[in-house]
Amino acid sequence: MDRGLVVQPVCHHLDSVRDAPGPPATGCADCLREGGTWVHLRACLSCGHVGCCDSSPGQHAHRHAHAHDGHHIARSLRPGENWAWCYTDELFLLPA
Repeated sequence: MDRGLVVQPVCHHLDSVRDAPGPPATGCADCLREGGTWVHLRACLSCGHVGCCDSSPGQHAHRHAHAHDGHHIARSLRPGENWAWCYTDELFLLPA
């Protein structure tokens, strides 16, 4: 065994990413429908659904990812942020 080898975690769901930006987000789709509140927004990179982050009461982006097969990755919609999260592999993703 090579103890000098560093193994980086790999997201196995990048093939699920689609060009699905959707309309400009006015808020979490589920919170708006339910009358709830959110902290930050995430956009599903499979379908464009906008949901709230895990710090929000509804955690709708997380729920969306687990309720829809193949919707593993969402990106942050906060201005100035350019990252995504794979809910299945639990990995923080930065662009190459």
